[in-house]
Amino acid sequence: MDVRGERQADLPAIDALNRVAFGGTFEAELIARLRRDGLVAASLVAVADDGTVVGHILFSWLPMEVDGRAVRAVSLAPMAVAPEHQRRGIGSKLIAAGLDAMRDGGAEAVIVLGHPGYYPRFGFSATLAGKLASPFAGPAFMALELTPGALSGARGSVSYPSAFND
Repeated sequence: MDVRGERQADLPAIDALNRVAFGGTFEAELIARLRRDGLVAASLVAVADDGTVVGHILFSWLPMEVDGRAVRAVSLAPMAVAPEHQRRGIGSKLIAAGLDAMRDGGAEAVIVLGHPGYYPRFGFSATLAGKLASPFAGPAFMALELTPGALSGARGSVSYPSAFND
């Protein structure tokens, strides 16, 4: 299995994968809206030996500030792995490659709304996100600093682009 940046030819497979993995259309439509609005920071695919796209992860630019200081942040959303390929480490490989790409791309922090039993193994913390005003809260709303101290401060806010609400 190979993890690489998406290609134009992958787009139909990414759309189909997200529809199957999530059992609906919201995530596939979110990806289309984020692309349309020019907010995609990185889109990676996991490709099986036969060339089939079996996993996908998307990061998009996310307006954030802490104590009045802008933070170059991204949202990790969505991440999908084909149901028949789950529990094989594909999601972990996508996250690791995606976080490396975000560090290389100048992102300082990553926000995820995800399973609180899964994302902390990559360094995500609900406590770190707790000081960020957002439409989300609780243990599933987590943050990760890619640049040490990027989220240091008393309070901040995250402004989700309209693509997340359409």
